[in-house]
Amino acid sequence: MTETTRSPEYHLAAGVLQGLREDLLHNAFAYRPLPPMRTDGPLIRLLPDRMRHYARWTPHAFLLAVAGLVALSGATFMGVTSDMVALSLWPAGLIALVVIRPVGAFWLSLASPVWAPLLANYYNSWHWSPGTFAAHLLVTFVIALWARPRTAVWMWILTALSTGAAEIVLGGYYNDNMAHMLVVLAMTLLLAVAINVRRTADREVRAERTVTAVERDKRTLLEERTTIARELHDVVAHHMSVVAIQAEAAPYRVENPPEELEKAFATIRENAVAALTELRRILGVVRAEDYEAPDAPQPVLADLGRLLENVRETGLDAEKVVTGSVRPLPQGVELSAYRIVQEALSNALRHAPGATARVEVSYVLGGLGLRVVNTPPEGPVKPSPGAGHGITGMRERVAMLGGELTAGPTADGGYEVAAFVPVAPAEPVAPRDEAPTAPVMLKKSPAPATTEEPSP
Repeated sequence: MTETTRSPEYHLAAGVLQGLREDLLHNAFAYRPLPPMRTDGPLIRLLPDRMRHYARWTPHAFLLAVAGLVALSGATFMGVTSDMVALSLWPAGLIALVVIRPVGAFWLSLASPVWAPLLANYYNSWHWSPGTFAAHLLVTFVIALWARPRTAVWMWILTALSTGAAEIVLGGYYNDNMAHMLVVLAMTLLLAVAINVRRTADREVRAERTVTAVERDKRTLLEERTTIARELHDVVAHHMSVVAIQAEAAPYRVENPPEELEKAFATIRENAVAALTELRRILGVVRAEDYEAPDAPQPVLADLGRLLENVRETGLDAEKVVTGSVRPLPQGVELSAYRIVQEALSNALRHAPGATARVEVSYVLGGLGLRVVNTPPEGPVKPSPGAGHGITGMRERVAMLGGELTAGPTADGGYEVAAFVPVAPAEPVAPRDEAPTAPVMLKKSPAPATTEEPSP
């Protein structure tokens, strides 16, 4: 009979027996210590760190304490006799063994209804003595807490078979507690399976939340980088437009320029126009569906005064302090600095109602320093509708420029954002809105038709 011709019942029985072999037969007496308890529970979190470290072993200590108590009670009331070994020392050993070899402890516990009554001369008593009864429940409960639910079913079936076999081998007992064992064991296993399923579900939920948080952070980071790329597009496109215009006008500033010079400026213009074209394509990739190109130039540090006026109108008392020698900086640096201050003030508005803010701009030799600090809130803080990604955006802007940013609460309960952006010293350049100067000396040949300025 081949594998494909076997009946579904055969496959079902084979699967059931395979589950029994994997759960309870394979390496039954292997070393499988119980895992430590989690320490992130609501009660354990209240303990000090050192006590929380030792609290992980609470289940192990409990089982060993119960085993010691059972052994001690038997030695106290029965002395060193065969009854003490069967009714006290044997259950205590099973409870202690479940800490390191739980499946092996289960198989040894199954033999209790057969040999424990013989050793204790309890032939006319119970299938399960009080000690072996409690030990078997505790062993199966511990295993069911960590095993698959089908393992609990197998343990119940094997317990029923073991108890029935004991009655067949030894004959009838005066007090038959087989039914009591099976009913109490079923309730014990159901409780353990419920706890196990709930713990597994909580673990899966925590794993999904962790993955979701990581994915959300990645998405936030990409969104912030996309926003920065869209803004810097205008800055780069402006400079490339100026390069293209000046490369076109440069040959007309010199009388009878060499042919090589004309070709060089023509190549510069062609490369500038090609770069502008590629920038437009890149912008099309990173542009959101609802993105609208700005009507005005990107803001710079000189526009902070207008920003502070708007902030004051919304209820945040803010002041600006500028130190150092004010000088023009690269437009990308000024744009990023403006956005950092804007986001820091927006956070103060949302999270510190009634507070005051101070904006410090420091022009130092190696770059630009920014510091935005606000006082503690004066009233209750309402839930913020923001997404909480402002700090991420600020860090991205500073990291793009090779700088550093720190953000955190102050000692008095306020909040501080401090950043430093390195700026390499550069030679003075013309302001960005300065138009090209008139030609000094024109060529004798007529000028070509004027071309339209490439739009950023």
